Amino acid sequence: MIEILAALSASAAAGIRIGLPLLIMGLLHGVQLWSKVPILSYISPPVLLGLFSIWSLVELVASKRRLGQRVLQIFELLLSPIVGAILGLAAASTAISPHWLIALIGGLLALVLQLVQVGWFYRLRGLPLWATFLQDFLCVVLIIFAFHAPWPGGLITFILLWFAIHSAKQWYDWYWQYRHRQSKS
Repeated sequence: MIEILAALSASAAAGIRIGLPLLIMGLLHGVQLWSKVPILSYISPPVLLGLFSIWSLVELVASKRRLGQRVLQIFELLLSPIVGAILGLAAASTAISPHWLIALIGGLLALVLQLVQVGWFYRLRGLPLWATFLQDFLCVVLIIFAFHAPWPGGLITFILLWFAIHSAKQWYDWYWQYRHRQSKS
């Protein structure tokens, strides 16, 4: 159960940001860096360190501006399921089977959380600055909890999933209220 919560926590971090959780996860592994991470173990660690450092910096800076948020959303929406699957597999123990199921659930969770961010971006016409700082903080906390405290990380992940479901219901209600107003006029 602990490994599943760790995988969910890591995948949720990928649903918020992409480069930052990969960088932190690699740094948390110390000397081994990404040697035990699927797919990334075939790439040179210095190359990965440079790539993830640059991408994390781009995410942290670009997410604070509206245009940067739009550009990042395209990349994050496309890559979040892949990164969510990779981080889910990396956080879970190798004893958990089947691996494809962990990767599928991790990728879907990351995609759902990314879709919620996109929905709120368009609903609010841009995310406020405090929300982007909250995203950065949550991303760092979730990836650290995935490897050092899976229970709180899993709890935060379930709260985020509840928020995603609540947001979808709220958008559904807004849509039908808008349609109802349009049919009256």
